[in-house]
Amino acid sequence: MNKDVDDTPAVSGVPDPGTRRRLYVKTHGCQMNEYDSARMADVLAESHGYVRVDSPEEADLLLLNTCSIREKAQEKVFHQLGRWKALKRANPQLRIGVGGCVASQEGDALRQRAPQVDLVFGPQTLHRLPAMIDAQDARAQQPQAERLSVVDVTFPEIEKFDHLPEPRADGASAFVSVMEGCSKYCSFCVVPYTRGEEVSRPVDSVIDEVRSLAGQGVREVNLLGQNVNAYRGAIDDDTADLAELIYYVADVPGVDRIRFTTSHPMEFGESLVRAYAEVRELATHLHLPVQSGSDAVLARMKRGHTADDYRRLIDRIRVARPGIALSSDFIVGFPGETEADFRATLELVKDINFDLSFSFVYSARPGTPAAALEDPVPEAEKKAWLAELQAQLRRQSDVYAEAMVGTVQRVLVTGPAKKDDACFAARTENNRVVNVPLPADASSRPDGFVDVRITEALPNSLRGVLCV
Repeated sequence: MNKDVDDTPAVSGVPDPGTRRRLYVKTHGCQMNEYDSARMADVLAESHGYVRVDSPEEADLLLLNTCSIREKAQEKVFHQLGRWKALKRANPQLRIGVGGCVASQEGDALRQRAPQVDLVFGPQTLHRLPAMIDAQDARAQQPQAERLSVVDVTFPEIEKFDHLPEPRADGASAFVSVMEGCSKYCSFCVVPYTRGEEVSRPVDSVIDEVRSLAGQGVREVNLLGQNVNAYRGAIDDDTADLAELIYYVADVPGVDRIRFTTSHPMEFGESLVRAYAEVRELATHLHLPVQSGSDAVLARMKRGHTADDYRRLIDRIRVARPGIALSSDFIVGFPGETEADFRATLELVKDINFDLSFSFVYSARPGTPAAALEDPVPEAEKKAWLAELQAQLRRQSDVYAEAMVGTVQRVLVTGPAKKDDACFAARTENNRVVNVPLPADASSRPDGFVDVRITEALPNSLRGVLCV
């Protein structure tokens, strides 16, 4: 759901010797990958003294953290590695590593197609990066042509969380990964094959990380997992589900807002619904992917629920938390989808009245069951459906935004505004960005939570003023 950072390198000289090792990380894909990239930087800072830099031409080590969810993921990876190859030619001592889901899929094949790569590691083995770098150091005297990549794309369950250093906060909001993998095996999804089946962190491990982040000023915690509400973490001689974990997180001093992503309707039990009625810190916002409003398409997707199952679940959540903002994911043009199937999706979108949501034309992922399904729908028709769906979602989102004008919102300051140095950016409880001018007499921007009156609804953000 996040755009890749644009960092196409301009080839420059070799970094100056005699300085600390420098690390550049480029992240493709989702919030889970952003979390993993931050942890890569943490573990390498602790083990080898790496400092993170802003451009690849400054670095001694380049890491590409990949995602295979979106279309043409492999092509994007090899295009990026092709650009980095020029930096390797200019500096033969430069190391290049590829991690994440594409690395997990490709494994040794990465080295064959991109011999400039020195390290290949999966999402579950990022904690082994120091040992992999040491192995490369031991081979440093070999000619580059004879030097083999170090490859580790195994699935050692939850081991990595026992070997990562204490996280470092970067702002008032932070992600905390509570589980890895997914066992749902939706027919379109590659995650179970690249990240493995569901494995949950113990409750104590999660809470220790949350306490550490809160002690560094974090006020909002986003609990992460590919199927986060399937969380079943060990506690004493029992297990806790996501709802129970949320209660524990809410008890950590300093934590004032909790989010979780991404969840599955089939794992949304009554305990989690009840948490929305009882836990004040749980944000009045939920992202709950449905993918389609057609029961026939949902069956081919192997989602395990119907459109009406989803409607009934949303009804219960809205009783528990009136006014909750809802967002979702939609796949348009799944193999065999008909005009009637698409109209059912559009009807669901209107019935639920989703706010901000994400929608994509289906694209096959190698190795998934859906990739073998016949797909007779013309691409032009799929794109027309997507345009119609996105227009409806935009209309609904605009209505929500306009309704916020004139209201006072409790927002979390996230940093400077992207396009205006005279403003700061913040995020509302319903997950919208609001840009707020700094008061004329302000010596610095505020931090933490502040009250803002919304003054304007723009296409992709809100404007507001500080309440005094």
